Amino acid sequence: MSEQEVETVDVLVVGAGMGGVCVAARLAQGGQRVLLVDRGERVGGRASSFEVDGFTVNTGAIAIENGGMMEQTFTDLGATLDIRYPEPANVFRIKGRTVNPAKGGWAFLLDQITKKGAKVLAGLGSARKGELPEDQVTLADWIAGATSNETVHRLFRNLSAAIFAVNANEIPAKAFLTYFTQKGAFRNFGFHPRGTAAVCEAIADVVTREGSEVWTGATVTRITTEGDRATGAVVRRADGRTVTVRAGAVVSNVGPVATIDLVGEDALPGDYVASIRERSRPSANIIIHVASREPLLDTPGLIVFSATDRICNAGNMTATCPELAPEGWHLTVVYAVPVPAIGDFDADAELEASLQELRAELPGMAHPETRVVDARVMRGDWPAQRAASGYELPRETPLDNLLHVGDGVRDYGDGGTQACAVTAKQVADELLGVAASSG
Repeated sequence: MSEQEVETVDVLVVGAGMGGVCVAARLAQGGQRVLLVDRGERVGGRASSFEVDGFTVNTGAIAIENGGMMEQTFTDLGATLDIRYPEPANVFRIKGRTVNPAKGGWAFLLDQITKKGAKVLAGLGSARKGELPEDQVTLADWIAGATSNETVHRLFRNLSAAIFAVNANEIPAKAFLTYFTQKGAFRNFGFHPRGTAAVCEAIADVVTREGSEVWTGATVTRITTEGDRATGAVVRRADGRTVTVRAGAVVSNVGPVATIDLVGEDALPGDYVASIRERSRPSANIIIHVASREPLLDTPGLIVFSATDRICNAGNMTATCPELAPEGWHLTVVYAVPVPAIGDFDADAELEASLQELRAELPGMAHPETRVVDARVMRGDWPAQRAASGYELPRETPLDNLLHVGDGVRDYGDGGTQACAVTAKQVADELLGVAASSG
């Protein structure tokens, strides 16, 4: 074909992360001719996986929620959600012991730390009734007003780090409490035996099943516009061909800032560009995959630490999914959040500080055969979160047929892959003319 190749579709979706694959599949099922484009070799983005020395390493998200919009998405699409659920799903490391909060909720958990947790419990109770702190009160401020106990402070810091990739002084208490008291936080979740990429692949398969296309290894070099509308994009495919894509609507899953760069500032109102760039607060984390001969954790799911300043939680992947490691090996994924998580930091120093804490928390790290198979710092244009919780950006743009999905535009106080699936349904409903419902 010539370099002037043209593709015409109803909707172009830029970026095949969780939000991108979900919106593309919903639109394709709704009768739209969709083109889903991603620069990576596989779909999933920061919810994908790849192989290192026989171990399946995830690019970011590992926990897939059950009972919320992720499960509903699979049901709506007629796709199979092949997830295994650890029991218990979440536990906490408190004073060297593993504590299961399912036995008594927050009261039981705090009682393992201090006998003076009444003010914290009272604050949580108020939040459940909708009585939330002012926007400017950080989680660190809120906890400080309730207790001086350092373990409680670290526990809440690590919860905010594990879920939102921020420190306690970087998230509004209102956003944190909204998630925990109103969004059904810590629902049951599970892991995929072939890695998180398989979750996104199952959704992307719906796109092709419905007669639409998925292009991987394809880079959108610019989003084209005419007047106050997006007209499509210029795409460089994996084989070097340049394709002009004409689309009735464009959905971006690459984040509002990157989308501005693709559109070009000249095609957008200056106040919109300035507002997005000023309000953008991506957050960072560090993901460490560790291989060991014996399990490093005494629990099959996730564990949240309460005596650390960097590492926040860890997952025992092979307890439920032994396929993720070669025979005779175990795989643990550990998450850490740098200080600060928003803004600049020394990546090498933060990684080393995280590894030191990891060695102190998990004795199995000292075994001569235990090794780090992958360690990555998620920051910059590939962050842990495109928008820190409490600083979400709008889904709409000044171009009336250009919309955003993904973690950068999730609902206030929402989190996890499920939040991306919610944005996908909202945008798909809008484009299909369906009464919007986030489920």
